[in-house]
Amino acid sequence: MSKEHTINRNARLGKTTEDEILLSPPTTQQIPFTKTDTWRVLRIMGEFVEGFEALADVGPAVTIFGSARTKPDHPQYQATVEVARLLGESGYAIITGGGPGIMQAGNEGAKKGDALSIGLNIELPFEQHINPHVDLSIDYRYFFARKTMLVKYAQAFVIFPGGFGTMDELFEALTLIQTGKVQNFPVVLFDSEYWGGLIEWLKGTMLAGGKISPEDMDLIMVTDDPQEVCDFIGKCQIDSEARLAQEQGARKMTEKYLGG
Repeated sequence: MSKEHTINRNARLGKTTEDEILLSPPTTQQIPFTKTDTWRVLRIMGEFVEGFEALADVGPAVTIFGSARTKPDHPQYQATVEVARLLGESGYAIITGGGPGIMQAGNEGAKKGDALSIGLNIELPFEQHINPHVDLSIDYRYFFARKTMLVKYAQAFVIFPGGFGTMDELFEALTLIQTGKVQNFPVVLFDSEYWGGLIEWLKGTMLAGGKISPEDMDLIMVTDDPQEVCDFIGKCQIDSEARLAQEQGARKMTEKYLGG
């Protein structure tokens, strides 16, 4: 795919992105209908429809998250390639954000595992091209539409070291599981050294302060072994009743505290 292929026309022209426009305060000035919030609702609907049609027949899939800044010579990049390859060989399509870094590594691993390689690209104020290892690409103007697709067609998340965006995706996934919006959904954090501080904070501060319950910590699996990632996700799919029981335990505790 051409490196010039990108939805980021606004970025190239120095204009604001669609998310920025959508989140701007209302104005009293008269503007063309195609610039109104009503028109944007129709455009958002179009993004969902396009995504639903393109991904409806994907089959089992795993979404991989992580930093766009990770270079191909970094051990985390190589680990991502291996995880995606093993998952691909196990019959899972691989979904990423379609950009560079960990996303590119995930798509590269999918190709090596002879699996469908999917990239869901986002318009950003700076250029982000679809990486060259993507088989099926969909471009999004709105983050929330893209995030819905990253969850909807996945059976699991594997989350590699990343920044704010990766944290956002991690905690959104945990919230969806804890509140019962998704079922039997493994969340794997790869690289125990990177995630260790966060896990300790969750236990020592959030759990100790009663903001989450012990069952919530069962929603996360941490590993440094690519094969363990693949085995864990496969086991969760086979042993779905046990996984659902874990999630229901976390949900019941949440309902108890909210009801109390």
